[in-house]
Amino acid sequence: MHRGISYTVLLYISTFIIAISSCSSSKKSPSSSKPASGSTTASKPALPKPSSATLAPGLEDQILALINQHRKSKGLAALENNPVIEAEARRHTVAMASHRSPFGHDGFSYRSKVITSRIQGITATAENVAYGSQTAQEVVNGWLKSPGHKKNIEGKFRLTGIGVARDEKSVLYFTQIFAN
Repeated sequence: MHRGISYTVLLYISTFIIAISSCSSSKKSPSSSKPASGSTTASKPALPKPSSATLAPGLEDQILALINQHRKSKGLAALENNPVIEAEARRHTVAMASHRSPFGHDGFSYRSKVITSRIQGITATAENVAYGSQTAQEVVNGWLKSPGHKKNIEGKFRLTGIGVARDEKSVLYFTQIFAN
């Protein structure tokens, strides 16, 4: 009888060890084989839903530095980042990157009203948008090559807010709002 108990315990222990090995191997990320495009595996995290666009504050800071460098080269005052304007720029950028809003200036009059109602003395606003650039330098260069965008960058503005977000395919979207 003592033997029977030992055999049963041994059986449970070996089953437990096999179960642990199975769980561990299923949690390892595949290293040598990649799933075909569009397929998923249990160990690969799912892509974020389009509504979960990712902000890129480091790029926002770089864009502001490049814009202010350009303004300085033209004898213009540096733009000051404003949290109210930044929030509106980010909100619009996330809406575009999550495909809740089409790329463009839809809703700009609303963003402008929010800004003018929350920041005393603002009488003028303007907006630049872009998508697809990979770096701050690329987006600023693109804006400076466009007469309308360049006019906003070199305009008589003192405040700004910038929003940069990635969509589910890692495409970057940009919004810069200007105010005076």
